Amino acid sequence: MDWDRAYANGDFIAGAAEYPPKWAAAAAAFRAGLGDRARLDIAYGRGPRNRLDLFLPVGTPRGLVVFIHGGYWLAFGRESWSHLAAGPLAHGWAVAMPSYTLAPAARIRQMTREIGQAITAAAGLVGGPIHVTGHSAGGHLTARMACADAPLPPDVAARVARAVPVSPLADLGPIAHTKMNDKLALDAAETAAESPAYLPRRPGTETLVWVGGQERPSFLWQARFLSEEWACPWHVEPGQHHFSVIEPLGDADSPLTRAVVG
Repeated sequence: MDWDRAYANGDFIAGAAEYPPKWAAAAAAFRAGLGDRARLDIAYGRGPRNRLDLFLPVGTPRGLVVFIHGGYWLAFGRESWSHLAAGPLAHGWAVAMPSYTLAPAARIRQMTREIGQAITAAAGLVGGPIHVTGHSAGGHLTARMACADAPLPPDVAARVARAVPVSPLADLGPIAHTKMNDKLALDAAETAAESPAYLPRRPGTETLVWVGGQERPSFLWQARFLSEEWACPWHVEPGQHHFSVIEPLGDADSPLTRAVVG
């Protein structure tokens, strides 16, 4: 098995290099258009990347959606994804988008703790149920927040009613065999402790695993593996690849948005 090829998404997506600048431009325009309903750069910890943006709907929020970005724990930040808040906002949900410390400055176990801190901070700003979603590495962190051992205070964990990991990395074992591990530094202990597929899901957190039908076979396997281990449903979205699968979250009427808000 060529593990690097198995997890190389951009190599199999036409025009892959065009997506990040497109996302960044759409996100900046969205923030500018939201006015005072965009509360930016809220600190949730001491690290320079321990910041979140909070987007508020018109009126009292129905609850809080937390979106966790991907990038193989190595790249991106919250600033590239603001426009994906549009779908949940249209349904009356507030949306929090945190950044977190990336590798090699942090191990994945630290990222898990930071996302727990971010959700706790956002939960103090918005009442009601909490739904967590995220893409790729963010899908991994979303699933970790649905685990019984997620680093959340009991009162916050009790509010996490739904998790929708999108194209999640649920078993970190294969990632440890890629060149990315030169920076991630996964070892056997951390792989076991941070792989959601090998951890029990928290009772009471409804989970739906989402993945694109045109994704790499490794991601289809990861999604199905998590759904089978957790005995939760999974959905394969036809025609979507790893970069396009998350974009419908910006559309209020998309199946993904409706899955996230419930």
